[in-house]
Amino acid sequence: MQQSHTGVTIRDVARAAGVSVSTVSRVLNDKDDVAPETAAAVRRVIEELGYASSLAARGLRSRTTHVVGVIVQDMWHPFISTLIKGINEVVAAHSYDLLAYASARRNVEALAQWEQQQVARLNGTITDGIIVVTPHAATYRTAFPIVAVDPHRADAEFPAVISTNRQGVLEAMNYLLSLGHRRIGFITGRMDLQSAVRRFDGYRSALEEAGIALDPALVVEGDYSRETAREAARCLLTQSPPPTAIMASSDDTAFGVYDAAAELGLRIPQDLSVVGFDNIAASASVNPPLTTVDQFIERMGALAAEIVLKLIQGQPCESRVHKVPTQLVIRQSCCAVESIHS
Repeated sequence: MQQSHTGVTIRDVARAAGVSVSTVSRVLNDKDDVAPETAAAVRRVIEELGYASSLAARGLRSRTTHVVGVIVQDMWHPFISTLIKGINEVVAAHSYDLLAYASARRNVEALAQWEQQQVARLNGTITDGIIVVTPHAATYRTAFPIVAVDPHRADAEFPAVISTNRQGVLEAMNYLLSLGHRRIGFITGRMDLQSAVRRFDGYRSALEEAGIALDPALVVEGDYSRETAREAARCLLTQSPPPTAIMASSDDTAFGVYDAAAELGLRIPQDLSVVGFDNIAASASVNPPLTTVDQFIERMGALAAEIVLKLIQGQPCESRVHKVPTQLVIRQSCCAVESIHS
C-alpha cells in the first residue's frame, strides 16, 4: 500500500534512504559535506515520500528560515498582486522564498489585532522578516524585521514605503487646470488610509494654488473600489452644473467613473475628462486609455523587499520613510474644456 504523505518524518526519510537523520538534515540545509550521490539519493526519497521540512523547526535549528512573509488584507486587488510581484522578484534573487498571508476578514476593527497576531506567530519562526501591506496597527511585538507598504498611520514605529501621493495628485490636477477645467470633481480613497488623505490634500492644494475655492459638493468619499466609485460618480455627474472633469483616487475608482458616464450617456473625454491613480495594467487597455498617475507599485514592492532583506542581514535602515516618486502618464481620457463645449 502506498504510504500517505501525511505525518512523514525525517526519520522515515533516513530509514528509506539508508542514511542517518543527521545526513538528511545536512541535505535539507544544503550542506556541502555530503557525497553528491548520497545527497541525490536522499532527495529522491524526499520527493517519493512527499516529506516537507518544517520551516518553524528549521528556523529553530539554524536561526533562519530564508522565508520573507507578506501580510495583506486580501489578494484580489491589482495593487496587491502587482506589489507582490515586485517583492517576489527581489526575494527570489536573494534565494529567499515568499509566504503570502491574507485575511478574509472584512471587519476593519479587528484587522489591527489580526495583523499583530500573525506577526507574533510567524516572524522569527516561519519567516525571517515580514512586509505588511496597508497595516492598521502602529506597532508589533516582534524582535525581527518588519516593513510596511502604505501604512494607515503616520506614527508607525517601523520602516515604511509610500509613493508621493500628494505630489502625484497635484501634478494631475495641474494638468486638468492647464486644459481649462475649473469645475473638477474628486472621489476620495478610504480616508482611514494615509495615501487617501495625502491624495485629497493634493487636490485641495491644487485648487488653492489656482485661486479656486473648494466646493464640498464636488468631493465624494470612495473606498478605492469600482462599485463605490460608480455611485459616487453618478452623484457628481447628476449635479447642475456637473463637473467637466473628475480626479479619481485610484484606477479602479476611475473605471467606476467610466461605468457611470456610460450609464448616463456621457462620452469620455468629449463630455468628461477623467484621471486615475496607480497605473495598473488595465488602465492602458480601457476605452479610451486612462490618463493616470503612475505610483510604480512593483517598484514599491521591490523596495520594501530590499529594506526587509537588509534588516534581516543586520544592516542599518537609512530612514524610516522611503518615498517612491510618482509620474503622470498622459493618455486619451482628457481634453480641453473648449473641446467639451464646442
